[in-house]
Amino acid sequence: MSICPKNKSSRGRRDKRRANWKMGAMNLVKCSKCGALMMPHRVCKACGSYNKKEIVSVD
Repeated sequence: MSICPKNKSSRGRRDKRRANWKMGAMNLVKCSKCGALMMPHRVCKACGSYNKKEIVSVD
């Protein structure tokens, strides 16, 4: 016995459900060392620091 829908879903109902898969805006936070905007939990591209420690040297 397989899984089957009881009634057919119309194209409009199906597409309304699929319309919520859009991409959201990125969440940006300020770097604690230099103040530049960066993605959270990642090394800052401007100064190369993470958690107030220099991880990568940026020239």
